[in-house]
Amino acid sequence: IFLIEPNLILGRGNNFFLNFATKIFCYSDKLLNFPQKHLHKIELIKPLVSKVFYKFEKNQNNNQDKFCFLISGGSQGAKIFDYTIKEVMLEISKNFSIKIIQQTSKENVDNLKNFYNNNSIENIIFDFKENFIDLISISDLCITRAGATSLAEISFLKKPFIAIPLPSSKDNHQMKNAQFYENKGCCWILDQKKLNQENLLKLIIPLLKDRSYLMDKKKNLQKLDYENSWKYINQKLKKVINEN
Repeated sequence: IFLIEPNLILGRGNNFFLNFATKIFCYSDKLLNFPQKHLHKIELIKPLVSKVFYKFEKNQNNNQDKFCFLISGGSQGAKIFDYTIKEVMLEISKNFSIKIIQQTSKENVDNLKNFYNNNSIENIIFDFKENFIDLISISDLCITRAGATSLAEISFLKKPFIAIPLPSSKDNHQMKNAQFYENKGCCWILDQKKLNQENLLKLIIPLLKDRSYLMDKKKNLQKLDYENSWKYINQKLKKVINEN
């Protein structure tokens, strides 16, 4: 049995099967709640994304006048993304030329679209997009939850992001996921319990005034080198199988 743990906290299923597994593939060897007696089973790999990302021509220069925000509350939805963040975007639009790409619930698509249209803010509002990779690519800054796959995809495309981890995630694993990237200088984290318009504006406005902060994050994202993740894990698997 080989396991994979993409989060920075050992999941309950993996915690059970770890007793019977030969190896567990992880993004870090410092997982919270990881049993000391099984540390020798950890094999480190680079974060994995769908193989469609490797075929995608990454857009590093958007060639657009407007600063583009991608706002995604994740599969569980997020009312705080629908209400608090839209007011922040409205305030920002008074001094900066921006474009909003935002995921919301199906029931809220029209409301959110009307809000932005009524305030003359260019927007793309959706509940689900198969070509989500295209939307990440044209963004300048992402505001997102902190699921392991979402952060890996955004990081693969070298997009700086603000992570707002879901407080109710099991064992607070989303916060640990975000801290993995924060420690590498790739993102900013906002605690949802402290999230309000003032705090979000205080973070975003300096980034718009001085883009060097975003460039610093991009440089650190490039250092992650996720380009060969699948080749890397395949080599690891072959090595482990041959050894056993």
